[in-house]
Amino acid sequence: MALILHVQGDRWRTAQQATLRRLPGLVPVVKGNGYGFGRQLLCGEAHRLGAATIAVGTYLELPEALACFGGAVLVLEPYRAVIHHDLPDLRNTRVVHTVTSPDDLADLRSVHGGARVVVEGLTSMGRFGMPLGSLPGFVTSAGGEGVTLHLPLGSGHVAEIARFVEAVPDNRRWFLSHVTPPELAELAARFPDREFRPRVGTDLWLGDKGAYEVRADILEVRALSRAERVGYRQRPQPAGHLVVVSGGTSHGVAMESPAAAATARQRAIAVAEGVLEAAHRVRSPFEIAGVTPRFAEPPHMQCSLLTLPERVVPPEVGDVATVRMRLTTAYPDAVVVHPAR
Repeated sequence: MALILHVQGDRWRTAQQATLRRLPGLVPVVKGNGYGFGRQLLCGEAHRLGAATIAVGTYLELPEALACFGGAVLVLEPYRAVIHHDLPDLRNTRVVHTVTSPDDLADLRSVHGGARVVVEGLTSMGRFGMPLGSLPGFVTSAGGEGVTLHLPLGSGHVAEIARFVEAVPDNRRWFLSHVTPPELAELAARFPDREFRPRVGTDLWLGDKGAYEVRADILEVRALSRAERVGYRQRPQPAGHLVVVSGGTSHGVAMESPAAAATARQRAIAVAEGVLEAAHRVRSPFEIAGVTPRFAEPPHMQCSLLTLPERVVPPEVGDVATVRMRLTTAYPDAVVVHPAR
């Protein structure tokens, strides 16, 4: 019983190389669930790409990254004295820390006087960072390896980035998130004496959606009579077939992260899905025999119960269902890269 992420290795790596060409100098981001592939696998891929530095999300991800990647590891989570002071890897010379305040920097340097740092500026993202007005002096006193900016999704960032670059003329290296290739080219032309290093995760690892597929095992198939009750909640079901598939909440099935409903159509879809959920008629992310069956009830921890209409020819035990999942919230049992390395 398994939910497996299958990857066409050659195609996946071709997409990585294409991203590298579009965004020269990129720093691969290896954080969270490893974008569904797992962080250890992505560390190996970053090495294959020739990356000298990778970025991880938190200090808890740091030991694994140091063990499986031989270069520098930039921690995106800002160093906080009250949280991180006693962590064991603070003295590792391959770690590059993110700092946003003089007090935290002073504490870090008290632990390791030669700690490598980048200073984060507070952008319109509004999450972490030193405000622009205080940034130049802090960058000078920190004596770090550059400034990092975390920007909102979308485009139109050049003007905002330029304000930071012009305010800190002595800083040469800039680490940027969510910057597009045209924006990167415009910045390079406008500031030829600066080095812009885009931090890239989603576009690098998930850029070619046709290069990977999540598949689930068919574990059980049984005919259902009308109004027959099944599952933990004993809900009555329509006539057809009950199909039990591998993949449940522990894998991230039906645990999608919230999506913004920005348009009228998106809001209408959200309302319709809410009505269906209230009526226990939620479509699953599984595809079987060309249809998307409904959940018989909310997914279990490691498997899901689905209902197929009478008109659909049921699968057999041992067949495979494909799964439409957001890989940033997926935890497959295994990742298989074809051809096997």
